[in-house]
Amino acid sequence: MNNSDLKEKITHKIDHNGRRALSVVSWTIMSLFVGVVVGAFASAFGLSMKYVIHTREMHPWIIYFLPIGAVLITFIYKLILKTKDSGTNTVIAAIQSDENLPVRLAPLIFIATCLTHLIGGSAGREGAALQMGGAIGNGIGRALKLNKTDKKTMIMCGMSAAFSALFGTPMAAAIFSMEVISVGIMHYAALVPCVISSLVARSVANYMGLNAEEYLIPIIPKFGVKNAVLICIFTIICGFVSVIFCMSLHKYEEFLSSKLKNPYVKAIIGGTSVLILTLLVGSQKYNSTGSAIIASCFTGATIGLDVFLLKIIFTTLTLSCGYKGGEIVPTLFIGATLGAAIAPFLGLPAPLLAAVGMGALFCGVTNCPISSLLICFELFGYEPMPYFLLAVAFAYWVSGYTGLYKAQKIVYSKYKSNYIDKKVQ
Repeated sequence: MNNSDLKEKITHKIDHNGRRALSVVSWTIMSLFVGVVVGAFASAFGLSMKYVIHTREMHPWIIYFLPIGAVLITFIYKLILKTKDSGTNTVIAAIQSDENLPVRLAPLIFIATCLTHLIGGSAGREGAALQMGGAIGNGIGRALKLNKTDKKTMIMCGMSAAFSALFGTPMAAAIFSMEVISVGIMHYAALVPCVISSLVARSVANYMGLNAEEYLIPIIPKFGVKNAVLICIFTIICGFVSVIFCMSLHKYEEFLSSKLKNPYVKAIIGGTSVLILTLLVGSQKYNSTGSAIIASCFTGATIGLDVFLLKIIFTTLTLSCGYKGGEIVPTLFIGATLGAAIAPFLGLPAPLLAAVGMGALFCGVTNCPISSLLICFELFGYEPMPYFLLAVAFAYWVSGYTGLYKAQKIVYSKYKSNYIDKKVQ
């Protein structure tokens, strides 16, 4: 190699390393910015949610506005969004195929979800946060004139930031947005930006007074063959319950849409059905997030087997008729109450099985085993690790190709190393 060739090679390498260093600096700055903006927005949303839930609890009569609220939310979406809203599926589709993700979705889902919880709809909040974070991240990417690939990374940063701020699990939040898009592959190119955005958003949430959820498992029995078998049996049940929950949401929504073409009629019927069910049950503990019931599963409260079934019905009725919110907190409710109800039959501590149930159900409905495992560690600690590891693995296997998000792709089979590239059922 002559001197000119060597000089050209060195110059090329320096130029390449310089561009890479510039890219690292740029993404660090952009990720920090997304973490601050989305973290503040999501924290304001979380604090607002606490306020509206407290308001409804202080004034139980607000529940009678359920049908009116459904109609109002439907009207607002048709007026402002002007396109069919598919919830978190919209964000996933935007990452997969560059579909439009309008910035106005962020304030829209903020208002609609708060209204849903104010009047007593049974929904979560993290699903709404994913939509808000994705919409803001996409808006920032468009403002910075990023290319299609980088805009998708910005959407994932926004999703991680919102999830972290609201739920208080920065490790799981950083991974979840990369894992939920396609089952079988991970979008590792977004790892560093998502980690930065997630950690910064959680710091912003702490500063604004939005504390993370914490659950204590007082007794953790020694992990052995007997307990391993019992956990496997329980998580197989969790896997089937996750399938039932997902299918209930999808099939009932399809049924309503096929029978009721007018969205306002669907909203009235849906809202009225949630109201009637609430009155029949005689309690509002299944309305809104149900966080108090989740907490009670870790304090020795007696939980019946009907509790998780009623939550499935309440959430299905709510999310199928126009109300807004997420499915993740209801999923955790179902998992916790299922675990606490079955614990006496298996001879295991109720708090442990409630925690295992939450992780297993989350994995079953999202098809995200790594994120599910990290959520367990962040919510309950590392000591019950073998129980969580078994639970996540079996739930992922048993849940098959069902899931909450129809836009999610199953790229590789769950059972063989085969490329299948199909949508979840």
